[in-house]
Amino acid sequence: MSLTISGATRLYVLLGDPLDKARSPEHYNAVFAARGIDAVLVPMEVAPTAFEALITALKHVRNLDGLIITMPHKQAVLAHLDRLGDAAQRVGAANVARREADGSWFGDMYDGPGFVGGLRARGIAAEARRVYMVGCGGVARAMALALAELGVAQLRLHDLDARRAASLAETVRAQYPGVACDAGAADPAQFDLAINATPLGMRPGDPLPFDVTGLAPSTAVADVTTKPEITPLLAAARERGCPIATGRDMFEAQTLLAERLFGWSA
Repeated sequence: MSLTISGATRLYVLLGDPLDKARSPEHYNAVFAARGIDAVLVPMEVAPTAFEALITALKHVRNLDGLIITMPHKQAVLAHLDRLGDAAQRVGAANVARREADGSWFGDMYDGPGFVGGLRARGIAAEARRVYMVGCGGVARAMALALAELGVAQLRLHDLDARRAASLAETVRAQYPGVACDAGAADPAQFDLAINATPLGMRPGDPLPFDVTGLAPSTAVADVTTKPEITPLLAAARERGCPIATGRDMFEAQTLLAERLFGWSA
């Protein structure tokens, strides 16, 4: 079935900057067409300086039922939400928002649960394991807290901005005192799971975010990049026999959560 738009079509909007690598429009519009849902997801690339004006205007659109929010707007959107789910409260950011029947807005954060779901889809267990993550930005913050909630034994965080890594480690320890979490560079071969939560791998010629030459086949490697799906890091890890989890795995796990939130589940 093809996607059709009528006067009764419900509207969902993807907000971010940039959006050229976003998978959400192609995925969700295909879901709408396949399931006969009279809805459309429209990407709107908006700079941070214009975000406030746009979202304020969008909330006046009566057939707008929800938002999907990506970087760099996941924190700014909080000021426009009336209620937050548990993950959004812990992380201090949201990447989905639903208009309720009374006109109020509910938001939540699925980056962390989506990452954990992607690992599980690949048969990779993180519970009670030693984890090394490179990158401590917004997505990584959600992932780190989700991994801590899951019950990893150790979480080592590394970022080019050492203060950002130290700050995230402090946040993890404050919320999950039972998890050994610290910051600093490390040899990924000393861990059970090594994660790239940086943009490295999106562009041709990017260096690897960490060295894989010492990894044993038992070490799992995960990457948040969706395009390309198999980044140079994942290709190198796979050549060494390591289990891998892709950004697409994370994205697909998030879509299941979003479909449940918006009532699109099959």
